[in-house]
Amino acid sequence: MGIFDRMAAKDHEQVIFCHDQAAGLRAIIAIHNTTLGPAIGGTRMWTFSSEDEALEDVLRLSRGMTYKAAAAGLNLGGGKAVIIGDPKKDKSEVLFRSFGRFVHGLGGRYLTAEDVGTNVHDMELVRMETSHVTGVSRALGGSGDPGPVTALGIYEGMKACVSRVMGRQGLEGLTVAVQGVGQVGYHVCQHLHREGARIIVADLDPDAVQRVEEDFEVQVVSPPEIYAAPCDIFAPCALGGVLNDETIPRLQCAMIAGAANNVLLDEERHAGLLAKRGILYAPDYVINAGGLINVANELDGYNRERAIQQAAGIGEILTRIFDLAEKERVTTLQAANTLAERRIEQIGRIKNYFAGGDAVRRWK
Repeated sequence: MGIFDRMAAKDHEQVIFCHDQAAGLRAIIAIHNTTLGPAIGGTRMWTFSSEDEALEDVLRLSRGMTYKAAAAGLNLGGGKAVIIGDPKKDKSEVLFRSFGRFVHGLGGRYLTAEDVGTNVHDMELVRMETSHVTGVSRALGGSGDPGPVTALGIYEGMKACVSRVMGRQGLEGLTVAVQGVGQVGYHVCQHLHREGARIIVADLDPDAVQRVEEDFEVQVVSPPEIYAAPCDIFAPCALGGVLNDETIPRLQCAMIAGAANNVLLDEERHAGLLAKRGILYAPDYVINAGGLINVANELDGYNRERAIQQAAGIGEILTRIFDLAEKERVTTLQAANTLAERRIEQIGRIKNYFAGGDAVRRWK
């Protein structure tokens, strides 16, 4: 399938290929939808196996950002960027400043932030070349690390899931299997530990595992074993695509609630498979929207209390989604998509109404 066909398949507006040989930069920026406002989405740096894999990833992630912003009630559209490279070896000031010039060239249609493989410091380098960046340090007027706010949204979402499935409040005494204890997963474990939940963890990074072992009481299993770990909640907090034909049959949980993006390898089919198994799925782009909410607050002058309050409302959003799924007898993913699409359609209709002059003609 050609690039334009791949863009048309999910209604992407724009794809930008960025190349600077001297800086070692190979990046792709995808803008999915700007109906609600400028596209926002982090910059992921990863050792993709091919350019085609990088393109597929940025297309999927940017579309997810459109739905995430819409479901969270933000006046922002969806975009994403990927930098092809090893985040442990290939980072440099010149690389991120070069990337920043490409972002600046889009004139504000795309606002970037940190993501997997990038951090606050990297975004500060990007900021040297463009103002269209969020997630910088508080010293520069930004919000800093979004991980804690993302984790708060995950925690509130977990409680909404437990309320729906078990009819009880809180997570004390429940078992949660956390896959990935990096930037966000660590803070999720912090919330779980404080509330008295039993925590099972797995991560490919031994340093991340050691840190969470030292700070909290956890049971460590190998990455392949985490899927079959008996638990109440399975929390994928690493990379996407981990729930698929091979892993879903192995799950021994009642709920899925985690921070990873695009956790379902095939959205419709695997959401249906989870529903058939009676496993409640909290749509990833809804429950992990705390990070987006955090950086979006920078656009109006960062207020941490406001960001935390908005992220704490993720549980209420999920409850509305669960109610709609029951009412219309659809999967929770379909219900979340419906809420997001309805908002985009309604705002788009208003914009078209005024842009087309219909309001003026009717007033006359």
